[in-house]
Amino acid sequence: MIKTLEIKLKTRGPGDIVDITGRINDAVGGSGLESGTVTVFVPGSTGGITTIEFEPGLLKDVPELMERLVPSDRPYKHDETWHDGNGFSHLRAALIGPDITVPFVGGKPTLGTWQQVVFLEFDNRPRTRTLILQIAGE
Repeated sequence: MIKTLEIKLKTRGPGDIVDITGRINDAVGGSGLESGTVTVFVPGSTGGITTIEFEPGLLKDVPELMERLVPSDRPYKHDETWHDGNGFSHLRAALIGPDITVPFVGGKPTLGTWQQVVFLEFDNRPRTRTLILQIAGE
């Protein structure tokens, strides 16, 4: 069986990290399925999904890492094309990727104790996002 749900969230702009673990746990637990996988996907090309330990140090370290890898204060060819100033956002999103798949057993995702699923906002402005959850299992 496959169930598809949405998670809606608002972000504060580049560098915002939103813990969506609880919402994923609720969706899997409410699905009525015991085992399978849950895929979380962000439509769009300026956001990413990954796992981290959602703690204050990493909430600062991750945006600092992204700034070192793909600086926001330099010109990109994308910006020459669209003049929207978010070329860095697209490159950061390409590094992280738009999705993650997590197995679940006993109606609970099999995440580690210190592992949370997070949405990373890379766009150069606050956004309203709709994430797609697809839960497949039995």
